[in-house]
Amino acid sequence: MTMTTTKMMMGPTMGESTTDGATGGLGSRLPHWARSARTRLAISVLALLAAASLVSVLALRQILISRTGERVDQALEQEVSEFRRLAALGRDPRTGTPFGENITRVFEVFLSRNVPTEGEAFFTFAGGQPFRSSSDRDPEQRVLEEIAGLGSITDTTRGEVRTDEGEVRYLAVPIDAGVSGGVFVVTISLANERDEVNEAVRVAVGVSIVVFLVAAIIVFAAVGRVLAPVRVLTDTARSITESDLTQRIDVEGDDELAELARTFNSMLDRLEAAFSSQRRFLSDAGHELRTPITIVRGHLEVMGEDPEERRETIALVTDELDRMGRLVDDLLLLERAQRPGFLRPEPVPLEELASETLAKASAIAPRSWRLKGDREGVIEADRQRIQQALLNLAENAAKHTSEEDEIQIGAELRDGRARLWVSDTGSGIDPGEQGRVFERFHRVENSTREEGTGLGLALVRAIAEAHGGRVELVSSLGAGATFTLVLPVRRGDERR
Repeated sequence: MTMTTTKMMMGPTMGESTTDGATGGLGSRLPHWARSARTRLAISVLALLAAASLVSVLALRQILISRTGERVDQALEQEVSEFRRLAALGRDPRTGTPFGENITRVFEVFLSRNVPTEGEAFFTFAGGQPFRSSSDRDPEQRVLEEIAGLGSITDTTRGEVRTDEGEVRYLAVPIDAGVSGGVFVVTISLANERDEVNEAVRVAVGVSIVVFLVAAIIVFAAVGRVLAPVRVLTDTARSITESDLTQRIDVEGDDELAELARTFNSMLDRLEAAFSSQRRFLSDAGHELRTPITIVRGHLEVMGEDPEERRETIALVTDELDRMGRLVDDLLLLERAQRPGFLRPEPVPLEELASETLAKASAIAPRSWRLKGDREGVIEADRQRIQQALLNLAENAAKHTSEEDEIQIGAELRDGRARLWVSDTGSGIDPGEQGRVFERFHRVENSTREEGTGLGLALVRAIAEAHGGRVELVSSLGAGATFTLVLPVRRGDERR
């Protein structure tokens, strides 16, 4: 006893498995087809169909039993009605006169003229004692034994009695005829009626089973057809690698699965663009950083002991490190522009924004700087980011102009949008390059200066898109260029 108690208190020993462990591993031991969504969905549909069929059969049986009871009651009422009509209006076929008080003669005539249907029987009582019945067979005699007490009733009585053959429903009516009275009883066996109901239910069950089997085949095939796009999606996802994101799903229809396929294709488009951008970014960044690193390494390796040479080398190295720092800062800014919280919007008067930008831009290079546009109104924007974009455009304009050229900074509200632009009269941009100037590290070939990281216009586009706007470029060779920030304006921001 002590040993048994000790074992019950101990946990499972090494090598033993617990019930939870067995249960947890059950799903992994099932074959793949049993764990597939197709099988689970088909089983769910078939389980629902089976439950509906079972409920339908049970409801059908209950309805048939209820209607059987109603039909039996109607048959009892009809036989009693015919008997009463004979007793009240009929004539004795022997004498041709009304029956009068001769109740036994009424019974004899009724039983001779009316043949009971299957399961039906007539019983008569005269003076409280059994008189005659429609049959002398054993089943009817056993029923008579159960209803013998009805011979003395004075009111219409209905009910059921149970015999070896099953339940029997009866309707008994007393008939007054002077000093002597009689009772007429009609009975119907419910066993035959119930047998018919059960037979109908068995047929319904058989039909339901056949329908269920056919439905199982159809459901399994239909579920497979419905889930076919999911299998295609799975196969497509498996075929995608980091080096190949070109696979797409053929979309047909407008249902939820078609929408899922479109969403998946759209996700692949974004992933392909992101991977392409990442590879291009890594390539460009590596190329841009390689040059200053090489310069710094080369000068440090050959730096001598002469103080003047050391100062020149340190100044050159510092300049290259500063350029690398600006490049890293610009890259981080481009990355943050894709995140929420990049902007801090506030009410920005266009007049103040344009004037401040002009004041700062005029220190970039000696050019003929001008303000343009009506500059009236207030917009909701991040003042510092918008000004940063405009200064990048101004610096870019200065690179492509000479001291005799004019650079305009303008702002206005038009057609529900804010337009802020930087326009110059410089060398312009070749039409073949205008679609690429906003790419990272792209430099225009006819630029007169090589300073910068090649990220300025990319930053301008990122800031505009973060505000929900865009950048427009109008330019031609020898006729200058105009870069315009087109920003949406909220209702009520146009005039304040």
